[in-house]
Amino acid sequence: MAAGYSFRPPGWALALSAAACAAGIALGNWQLERAAQKREAAAAVEQLALRGELEAKYTIFLDNKIHRGAPGYHVVQPLRLAGGKHVLVNRGWVRAGALRDQLPEIRTPAGEIALSGVRLLHFAQAYAPDATKPQGKVWQNVTLEHFSAWSGLALEPYVIEQHSALADGLARDWPQAESGAMKNESYALQWYSLAALAVVLFFVLNLKRAKRES
Repeated sequence: MAAGYSFRPPGWALALSAAACAAGIALGNWQLERAAQKREAAAAVEQLALRGELEAKYTIFLDNKIHRGAPGYHVVQPLRLAGGKHVLVNRGWVRAGALRDQLPEIRTPAGEIALSGVRLLHFAQAYAPDATKPQGKVWQNVTLEHFSAWSGLALEPYVIEQHSALADGLARDWPQAESGAMKNESYALQWYSLAALAVVLFFVLNLKRAKRES
């Protein structure tokens, strides 16, 4: 009798391994994209001072923003400039209410104000598994294209992270733009390693010793 090996994995094992591998690769790619965004943002940092009027009726709440361990939102509003165009402004963080359907009250200064902050190409994008259009006032991500289509406003091709103080109760403890890029790259490596592990386990667990006659 001579020993050999057989490889006949069941369909469910193939499907499970493929799903785990695909998920690991997708999440790894997303982490690398986040790292690239942070490095791009660091290279594009520019201080900017503007005058205009914040339009509260177009307020958007970016979901799942944590500040000092507390859940909340980033508040995004357009600033109407003298020429009629608008600039999207991330005004800062606000604590979430006790109930998800009760959005926090935001104090928006009336009339023309002076606002300064960091000019960015775009806001950081959170991971979103689908490409559905945002609904209501709470969004996972905000882009110039989506906001312009939703509001009907003409937007400048950049956004502002507000640094100037206003009596609005919002927190603006912004991290440095370049911080976290290496952490995202480390997370990406972990996800890629898990994807590779799924493939290795698929072969190891389904490769069985078989006996055959000499």
